[in-house]
This record gives sequence, C-alpha cells and structure tokens, in this order.
Amino acid sequence: MPSRTRTQLGFTLMELLVVMTIIAILATIGLAGYRHKTTLARESVLKEDLFQFRHSLEQYRADRGKLPSSLQPLKDMGYLREIPVDPMTNSRDTWTLEYEAPDPDNPNAETGVYNVRSGSTDMGENGVPYNEW
Repeated sequence: MPSRTRTQLGFTLMELLVVMTIIAILATIGLAGYRHKTTLARESVLKEDLFQFRHSLEQYRADRGKLPSSLQPLKDMGYLREIPVDPMTNSRDTWTLEYEAPDPDNPNAETGVYNVRSGSTDMGENGVPYNEW
C-alpha cells in the first residue's frame, strides 16, 4: 500500500470557482446599491438647483418688475453665483427655459424666463421624467 508522504497544497478548481462566484454576486449587489445611491444624490442636487433657479427668478421679478430674458442676468446681477451644471446631463447648456406668454395687449413686449427644467429626458426614481420636475 503506497504511503502518502506529500501533503497536497492549494485549492481545487471547484473551490476557486465557488469563491469567485460568491465575490461576483457580492460585487453585483454592491454595484447596484452604489448606482442607486448616486442616482438619488444627483436627483437631490437637481431638486436643489431647480429650487434655487425658481427662487432667483422670483427675486429678480420682485426687484426689477420683470423676468430676465435668459439665465445669464441672474448670474451677472448676483442672484446666482454661477449657472449650475445640470446633474443629469453634466452640462450647463442643457437647461430648458420656459418663457412667459406674451401680453396680448402688447405683443412687442419682451417675455422673460419664468421656469427652468432639466434637459434630460431620462426617468426619475419617482417615475417622472427629469424634464418635467
């Protein structure tokens, strides 16, 4: 009867596959949670940016009696420190501006920006597209 003089060192292929599968499952769960949290954080930034835009527009109207023709006067006159980056599109140039309706009694009157929305058409976690917030 042959005697075993050497000890077997290392892991079997099956043991390595089981460990790698467990690590892959844990990484997938962690990545999904991370993506969800970063989406919620970007949505929170968007909500705050939209609040600041809308508040600044109302302050501008209260101070000057009219709405600005674009977002730039809000920055130039100190209502905003800077035009923020849309967190959903990562661009300052994609904000969608909504202008007030022209006065029917004075069709030549200048209309101003009364609302700002995100330029992203992606769906929010609440089921509403970001450009409808």
